[in-house]
Amino acid sequence: MKHTFQVQGMTCGHCEMAVKKALLRLDPEAKVDIDRAHNQVAVESEASHEALAHAMAEEGYAVA
Repeated sequence: MKHTFQVQGMTCGHCEMAVKKALLRLDPEAKVDIDRAHNQVAVESEASHEALAHAMAEEGYAVA
């Protein structure tokens, strides 16, 4: 299932990697595409939308 999130607070490559690693810890098979310029994160994963959002929020990013 594909999930799209608006994520605030990603300002650099390190931020992108932190978000990606958090999502991959939850679902190692996930496909993650991050567009920092538009504050968007697209994830193809079997994990729930809520679980993915929670994983990013745990890293300190505001997820809408």
